[in-house]
Amino acid sequence: MDCFHPLTTATPPPAAMLSPFGYEPHALCREAAHEVMDYVMRHPQLLEDAQRGKMMGVLVGELKGRLGFLAAYSGLLAGRNDWPWFVPPVFDAQQPDGHFKQEERAISQINRDIAALEQSEEMALARQNLQNVRQETEEMVEMMKSRTAEAKAMRDMIRMQRNIDAQEHAALVRESQFMKAELHRTKKHAEERLNAAMDRVDRLEERLKAMKEERRQRSDALQRWLFSHYILKNARGEERNLLEIFPQTQLPPSGSGDCCAPKLLQHAYTTGLRPLCLAEFWWGESPRGEVRHHLHFYPPCRSKCVPILGWMMQGLDVEQTTLRSPDDTALEVVYEDDWLAVVVKPAGMLSIPGKIDRPSVEETMRQRWHDDVNPLIVHRLDMETSGLMVVARTKWAHAELQRQFLERTVSKEYVAVVEGIVSGSGIISLPLRPDLDDRPRQLVDHQNGREAVTHYDTLSTDGRRTRLSLTPKTGRTHQLRVHCAHREGLSAPIVGDELYGSMQPVGPDVATDSRPGRLLLHAATLRFVHPKTQKEMTFRSEPPF
Repeated sequence: MDCFHPLTTATPPPAAMLSPFGYEPHALCREAAHEVMDYVMRHPQLLEDAQRGKMMGVLVGELKGRLGFLAAYSGLLAGRNDWPWFVPPVFDAQQPDGHFKQEERAISQINRDIAALEQSEEMALARQNLQNVRQETEEMVEMMKSRTAEAKAMRDMIRMQRNIDAQEHAALVRESQFMKAELHRTKKHAEERLNAAMDRVDRLEERLKAMKEERRQRSDALQRWLFSHYILKNARGEERNLLEIFPQTQLPPSGSGDCCAPKLLQHAYTTGLRPLCLAEFWWGESPRGEVRHHLHFYPPCRSKCVPILGWMMQGLDVEQTTLRSPDDTALEVVYEDDWLAVVVKPAGMLSIPGKIDRPSVEETMRQRWHDDVNPLIVHRLDMETSGLMVVARTKWAHAELQRQFLERTVSKEYVAVVEGIVSGSGIISLPLRPDLDDRPRQLVDHQNGREAVTHYDTLSTDGRRTRLSLTPKTGRTHQLRVHCAHREGLSAPIVGDELYGSMQPVGPDVATDSRPGRLLLHAATLRFVHPKTQKEMTFRSEPPF
């Protein structure tokens, strides 16, 4: 088959399929990725589009006793999903006369009709007329109310100034009744004019609403149709479509099934190739809000690929991933009293118990204090980050310390080693929000993100890496990691950061012993006011790197 490419290598293959989640790319994947890099570089049309940003992947395996690899790209490349040399899509929805494209064109026409009506002269005139009529009728009613009030005041004055006879009293009563009737007629006329103007706008709004509802229904139906035609295999030979793979209460995210990993496994199962290792890497510019580095490896995305691969890998003999152990499983307690403790968390330890079987600061302190209730985590560090944390021993102390964090009166300073050369000092202000398609990754979002501010100072550099002091002014998830790695920040990822860019780049000759073995980020200084004594307390922990 054209998309099976033999590998001539001295590297021994793994005995079983390696898990694609959170592992170091196998040397064979690096070699295969290097072959993909050479191929793309030789094809200008592919290279031009890839440079705008594209995830690519390789799957190394055995076919009829030969070692080789498959290559894939996510979505479309240069407008196509069927380039030779790469594996085909799981389902080809790009046929011009196919149901998907026909319905897509129909929905696009509805979008154009909606935009045309919203921007039409008819709609603009109707809305302007409604605004004019509302203003005119309000003024007309207010004027009539004012005239009625003035007439009533005059009648009251006449009654107060002299005794009036029956005939004059009757005349005043008739005038009052007439003015009230005039006000009623004015209000009714205003209401009729306003209703007519509103009806004109409402008819147009109803047309818009009907078109938008038709668009929604057709889009939902088309998505379900599309997902039902993505039929994915697993190693047992079983098949399920995307609607069956994802929970019934959750529609698969847009683009599901078009990422590299599902395409690679699908083709392997279809052709009889025995999968051995799989890896994905980014090519080209980073998306504006994300942190992706050219030719660096990344694990499959969580929202789309994790559920799909969970199904597709059933029946495979998969070598289980060994999680990196903490640098030092012993938690160091540097201060302790009846209200709180300050500890140094090692890299690899959780702050609170999680889904994975790892020791946590909270559990450790509960065991130390023989208390299953009161040890309360005031703030957290990422599992990969080491350094100082304060733990409350009572609920009262917890509330008081949390208040300090919320009011941003707690001072924290981190030490990090980043890739590349950074000089001087400055402030990074990049608002962050979660990547809903790939948690726990964070995105830079200038419209919807929450404020995130970091001050940095350069401590030293060796010409290849830089040691920094980082002081967060806010406490967003992964704030320091994103601010260092993002192109609008320092564009210098923290060494050892597998989420935001320090995975080793593509190439067969990358030394596997050059990795630091951990994220080089350490909470070095912590300063707060003791909730009981009201004394300022400062703690310092030197980085272990």
